[in-house]
Amino acid sequence: MTKITPDLLAGIRDRFAHVEECPFTGPRIFFENAGGALTLKSVVETTARFAAIPDNQGRDNPASAALGEIIAKAREDAATFFNAPGGKIFVGESGTELLFRTIADACLGTGPGIVLGSTLEHPASRSAAARWAGVAGKRHVLVPHDDATGTVTAEAYAAHVTPEVRVATILHTSPVTGMGMDLPAIAAAIRAVAPDAVIIVDGIQHACHGGIDIAACDVDGYVISPYKVFSRHGYGLAWASDRLTALPHDSLLNGPAGNWELGTRDTGAYATFSDVVEYFEWLGGALTDAPDPRARIEAAGRAIHDHEAALTRAMLHGTGNLPGLAEMEGVGIVGGVDNPAREGLVSFWVAGRPSPEVVAALSDQGIRVHTRKADHYSGNVLGPLGRADCVRVSLCHYNTEAEVAAFLAAMKRILDRA
Repeated sequence: MTKITPDLLAGIRDRFAHVEECPFTGPRIFFENAGGALTLKSVVETTARFAAIPDNQGRDNPASAALGEIIAKAREDAATFFNAPGGKIFVGESGTELLFRTIADACLGTGPGIVLGSTLEHPASRSAAARWAGVAGKRHVLVPHDDATGTVTAEAYAAHVTPEVRVATILHTSPVTGMGMDLPAIAAAIRAVAPDAVIIVDGIQHACHGGIDIAACDVDGYVISPYKVFSRHGYGLAWASDRLTALPHDSLLNGPAGNWELGTRDTGAYATFSDVVEYFEWLGGALTDAPDPRARIEAAGRAIHDHEAALTRAMLHGTGNLPGLAEMEGVGIVGGVDNPAREGLVSFWVAGRPSPEVVAALSDQGIRVHTRKADHYSGNVLGPLGRADCVRVSLCHYNTEAEVAAFLAAMKRILDRA
């Protein structure tokens, strides 16, 4: 187990903005990380610095050349973060927009057949696959997920993949159940039957928990939303394999080959992702003496996973003399209590209590969580469970056991008043 010590945790928290208080409401505990993680202070500073620069890339002046170098470095940093061999790193409007673009290109650029996904997917990839499969004349097939565990397995994919699969989509981690999928195993199950399928991964929820390793997964596209991994809103980030990049996609006539981006790139967006990678390297450097940046990133990912697992165990099973959610009467846990696939997130409901009411009561006690409703975002998970809604508590590695204890104490007070 890779340990984040109390001293290191204090140093971690010092690197983020608004750790303990909201600029609008004052002191609060932030357990809404799946909706958007806290932002690194370095990202805030970098954003302000680049917002003031009037120059663009591609001009014959030193400022323009410097911007080009910053973008090139950020692409190298992102490739190290993803452990991505070859391919292209590029930014877009958002993670959702990039999923739509990459899935569209995969559907339109391959022959007749099947687009394979799963019922667990976020609508970003599921909607894109449904739309572009129809436009391309392909059949969209959904692998059913396991309602009890909140996961979809390689075995489930294997039962539905056929040689006719041309495009496949995979959700790395669910923002509703909080469960991570075995991405290498799922990709291998697809390749075993449809070796030429273009595989695109929604990594938006997974990225902040560490552990992205594209080289170990044999996929063609991986998309994240940097505001969920300690950067800012306003851009998405993607990696596309050389094979996916070679397919026709929107681009300027007679422009550079293999270019994914349309128009002038936001240097500040790229630079802020370098800040994210630098943070992972710093954290890993506090845990290992390895000189290699990728080794430090991997050490950071292991530490993040272990710390968040400890926090979710405390949330479910209690800490000190406080009972955990699993021991509270009338509380049900999405995906089950002891689920090894859980990544820093617990979704639950309280029998007889609308989830928005519980979320509001927690907010009154200074704890920020979120309601997930059985709508177009979460109905695929909550509908089969017979739930109209749930409370999502999403943690990150900068959260503390003391904050979990405050949450459990608040929940006890809320349930005792029922």
